[in-house]
Amino acid sequence: MKIHFFKYHGTGNDFILLDNRQGLNSQLTTAQIHFLCDRHFGIGADGLMLLSTQDGFDFRMTYYNSDGSESTMCGNGGRCITAFAASLGLVNESAKFVAIDGPHEAKLLGGQIELHMKNVQGIQVNETYSFLDTGSPHYVHEIEDVRDVDVRKEGALIRYSPRFKEEGVNVNFVETLKPNELFVRTYERGVEDETLSCGTGVTACALHHIRERFGTQQVNVKTLGGDLLVRCENKDGHHFEEIWLCGPATFVFEGDIDIE
Repeated sequence: MKIHFFKYHGTGNDFILLDNRQGLNSQLTTAQIHFLCDRHFGIGADGLMLLSTQDGFDFRMTYYNSDGSESTMCGNGGRCITAFAASLGLVNESAKFVAIDGPHEAKLLGGQIELHMKNVQGIQVNETYSFLDTGSPHYVHEIEDVRDVDVRKEGALIRYSPRFKEEGVNVNFVETLKPNELFVRTYERGVEDETLSCGTGVTACALHHIRERFGTQQVNVKTLGGDLLVRCENKDGHHFEEIWLCGPATFVFEGDIDIE
């Protein structure tokens, strides 16, 4: 079977995009998705997304991890699929779409895509880390020098620890550079390795950072793949609304590939 694909990345977090409006790619198997995402034998990507039709919305986003498993929400993926929808002529200056965690809105501002994330209700603050769900579950650990940490090793130890082993968790290591600037590195479940950027992880770290500063907040976040911005309304340190993840979404290339 021949598949026509598109490749995008959001600050180095890269994805395979498939136009599934005719439903032709809905039956891809876990093994086929894993092959397509393989960086040695396939196209190579952190994940794969299907853009499908959905009544009442511009499109539906279905996201798969690089291991072939269907995943919860992906922030950078949501920004990239919005850019993809624009290239298909489905949206112009704004978009409304639905993902596994519910409806989302996005704004297209030149090369920047601003994605409205779901409200966050509650942060579990522990002695050495925080835990919260920004569309995907995230573990946030503050450290002094994020460049020195072995993210693959240390992230895997937490992801496969007794508490998180069954359902998995994304593990973020965050360093405060300035009062409103962070540097974040993330180990992603499903990829089972460090990615150059994680949108829901960046969002989680920003909310953790501003949990004691109420009102409208804005945080700049550096990742290995580039810079993102998170702005939100912090209601009381545990409830966050009007959360927007902002940054570039870049087309890389398109092509055809045969799969069995």
